[in-house]
Amino acid sequence: MCTDTSDQKNKYLDQILAERRSYRMFTPEFPPEDAIKRILHAGLLAPFAAVAVGNSKEYFRRFFVMKQGSQSLTAAIPLVMAEIHRMAEKLHEEMKNNIRLREQGIGFAQRLAMIKKRGIVPGIGTAPYYIVVAERKGYPPVELQSLAHCMENMWLKATALGLGFQIVSVTSAMSQNTEFCTLLGIPVGEWELMGCAIGYPQEHLSPSIRPPVEDVIRWLE
Repeated sequence: MCTDTSDQKNKYLDQILAERRSYRMFTPEFPPEDAIKRILHAGLLAPFAAVAVGNSKEYFRRFFVMKQGSQSLTAAIPLVMAEIHRMAEKLHEEMKNNIRLREQGIGFAQRLAMIKKRGIVPGIGTAPYYIVVAERKGYPPVELQSLAHCMENMWLKATALGLGFQIVSVTSAMSQNTEFCTLLGIPVGEWELMGCAIGYPQEHLSPSIRPPVEDVIRWLE
């Protein structure tokens, strides 16, 4: 094996890992469809729970791409906003009688309140593309772990292509929403969902800041 080639690959990978950031502000320009396809292909290459999904004739992972201004995205926005309202009401009620939840959930409750006030779900309609990834449910239920692998692959590929990427975690709550699943053309309850927003970032952020790796390692004997 050529050492120089290996070193070069690691250099590029380390650079991409460090440059991966969450972008929440996008320009209105649409990235080329070829770039989106390359990002989705990276997601398709991500690990999945082969034992959990079994030998289904249908593939275990699907991608749904909604462009800003499209009929599908216009239909999806109010469905997701309604889910935000339900989440906020449920959390508010549960926090009334749960002291620990009040302490832990206050930040999330405030974020939901902010989204309700603004009437905009970050990442849905605020970027050129809103992409939903569906992972077939199985046993043991590890769909979210598989989706996390998929999202990371897509995120790194978007970074390598110079595109901004934002996780839209509320998408997961839509997996039990009949109208949303009908919009995607999948049976409700059979797939776990996760989403992201992709576009050209309005500004480029500096690389991630993390502590020295030596500070967070404990070598066990």
